[in-house]
Amino acid sequence: MMIQAILILMGLVIVSVPIAGVLGWLGIFMSNFHSFMPLHLAIGDIFWQNSIEFLLVAIPMFILMGEILLRSGITERMYEGMVQWLGWLPGGLMHSNIGACALFAATSGSSVATAATIGTVALPEVEKRGYNERLFLGTIAAGGTLGILIPPSINLIIYGLLTDTSVPELYLAGFLPGLMLAGLFMLTVIIACLFRPKWDGDPVPQDWGAKIRSLSGLLPPLLIFLVVVGSIYAGVATPTEGASLGVIASLMLAAQNRTLTVDMLKRAFEGTMRTTAMIMLIILAAIFLNFILAAVGLTQALADFVTGLGLSPMQTMFMIVVFYIILGCFMETLSMLLTTAPLIAPVVVQLGFDPVWFGIVLMVLLEAALITPPIGINLYVVQGIRKSGGLNDVMIGTLPFVLAMFAMVGLLLAFPEIALWLPKLFY
Repeated sequence: MMIQAILILMGLVIVSVPIAGVLGWLGIFMSNFHSFMPLHLAIGDIFWQNSIEFLLVAIPMFILMGEILLRSGITERMYEGMVQWLGWLPGGLMHSNIGACALFAATSGSSVATAATIGTVALPEVEKRGYNERLFLGTIAAGGTLGILIPPSINLIIYGLLTDTSVPELYLAGFLPGLMLAGLFMLTVIIACLFRPKWDGDPVPQDWGAKIRSLSGLLPPLLIFLVVVGSIYAGVATPTEGASLGVIASLMLAAQNRTLTVDMLKRAFEGTMRTTAMIMLIILAAIFLNFILAAVGLTQALADFVTGLGLSPMQTMFMIVVFYIILGCFMETLSMLLTTAPLIAPVVVQLGFDPVWFGIVLMVLLEAALITPPIGINLYVVQGIRKSGGLNDVMIGTLPFVLAMFAMVGLLLAFPEIALWLPKLFY
């Protein structure tokens, strides 16, 4: 039954059936052939009960917040500020790419939006300052992945919903690994530029007056981050309410920036509706499939199979990590999260691991999937902005950062407290 479900899933993905359809059809098939009851008749009730889930309202709110920031001109000023504060390092603007991605990730919650936004601002600098193009493209594609891990992350909300894990604890757990991963990316750039000095571009003129003036571009994203995350941990707001406060703060900043127009709001609302509709349909189809798999006993069968292998908990975790690395080459990240987390998370918990810790490990593995060929979405996003040259340039440029992600996974496996220290401190 397990092999049959995997073959059907992969077959439908290969023939390019939309992922929501893949999940829905797989659930109907498993219901009809492996249950003595017509479980698929519960689809209406499942969709309704989960579509009114309060936590899910945070998803369109975070998407709208990112859309407003994207279209209000705040991103360009933020990038200019990063150039002033990070441009002196070996690698110059490549550090600004990573820093700007980390800061924008802390306001948008989306990796694709982060890569697209920062890439649009940064790419004109490649030829202007003579950077190694492949490495420069790699910093944008890899830096964009930080949107999954650094709070507020949409994927962490979905993981929390699917596995019944506290979203505030997941947000706290993502802080330190997110900053460490950004640091590893920057260290990768420094090492590359020290060994190959010609990869470094022309230095950016630095003066303290420009640095102080650039703070006006860095403070707005930090302010929104403090409003959203600070309200949650101050006990003032839930994650959903914090997201709503973030939307209000972004509207106020857009008004202050004189970009709050009817046309801008129309485009922001339209982009939000398109993205939300896609994500919500996939989520609801995944929840339906998870209900079917649990009802026919596949979830428990998988847990029994893994425990029956006789491996130690850490050996099993290595197997899971390898499984996600391979799967990430052929499957889109949101689909990976929705189809595997409800199955793998119970096994991990049964092995004695913390579900919050595993959520962070999973996010780093999903980040790697965003930049591993042939399906890595961020590769295509950056290439689409570039509009010239071959996709292989982006792929080669991201390879050092994929290795940095694997190093981060290794650190999390060896030192779980990297992810669990802040949650234990607060809770």
